[in-house]
Amino acid sequence: MTEPTIPLARPELGEREEELVLEVLRSGRLSLGPVMERFEAELAAWLGAEDAIAVSSGTAALHLGVRALGWAPGDEVVTSPLSFVASSNCLLYEGVTPIFADVDAETLNLDPAAARGVVTDRTVGVLPIDLFGYPADFGALAGLGLPMLEDGCQALGAVDADGTRVGARGISCAFAFYANKQLTMGEGGVLIPPDADAAVRVRSERNQGRAPDMSKLTHDRLGYNYRLPDLAAAIGIAQLERADEILDRRVAVAEMYRERLSGIEDLVLPIEDRGAARRSWFVYVVQLPEAADRDSVIAELAERGIASKPYLPCIHTLPFFRERFGYGGGEFPVAERFAERALGLPFFTSMDEAQVDRVADSLAAVLGQPALR
Repeated sequence: MTEPTIPLARPELGEREEELVLEVLRSGRLSLGPVMERFEAELAAWLGAEDAIAVSSGTAALHLGVRALGWAPGDEVVTSPLSFVASSNCLLYEGVTPIFADVDAETLNLDPAAARGVVTDRTVGVLPIDLFGYPADFGALAGLGLPMLEDGCQALGAVDADGTRVGARGISCAFAFYANKQLTMGEGGVLIPPDADAAVRVRSERNQGRAPDMSKLTHDRLGYNYRLPDLAAAIGIAQLERADEILDRRVAVAEMYRERLSGIEDLVLPIEDRGAARRSWFVYVVQLPEAADRDSVIAELAERGIASKPYLPCIHTLPFFRERFGYGGGEFPVAERFAERALGLPFFTSMDEAQVDRVADSLAAVLGQPALR
């Protein structure tokens, strides 16, 4: 009998999510209600942050974060080319130019020295990405002396090198709750605002610029339809109730992978935690041996019932960015070298030892290497 395909990701949902969603359905209050406010308060408490503002997606959170910091047309913001495209799109929405700098070869996050090298008199900020859940070098980046908007959309629960949880540093930070994230609501995001004044603005802008006094249909500023439905917030509350358990389980899956895959020659595994820094495991991405043909590896794994994908292309190599900014490739060699070899393997909270073994054995076989066990 053919074994079932092991997917790239699978959400971890159960009876508690169903229970809270049903409560919302029966309440008749589906949006901008008490459940969303409860989710905001409970997430902020869990993070150790002053406030948390729920919105419709991580991209929406990043966009409102850009606006909250006052970044505007003609400004430049330093960021990483190795990220999901939303981290640059959110700048372009406001006419801000993303200025890329290369990444550290081990952490894959924005290299502070490279970032410093592209700062000009037009630079107004830095937008670091906690790539694959590993916290950016906040201490070194803060040394640039520029306002910062942190893309923590892959890093809920991660801890910085100084022991501070991502989102609790007192700077603006965005999170996302898409279906493949550590905690999910299907869609949804959160912005940790930089201060109380910014929080008032962001809460207005997520709701079409409506005034804080919801009893009046008054709109004080330009706004957006970035509301998070209470139905999604209910799922978020249920997920948050067992967040520590989910994150610990994902650590265990990652440790199984490291143990199994370490026997594959020339396969580069994700960096291990350094010092007090702790990754929040979002995905498991390896770098294939240089001699391997990634497309062939993906096809052969699929034949064995193993889902995999390139993860992820550099933003500056995407057609839109090439055409708009004139990139030709080769500008950021560390990021590009990783992107050419990167392969995302199945990774989800409920993944068991047998599934990890099957992925590892299949990858070894496809790469023409001896069986691992």
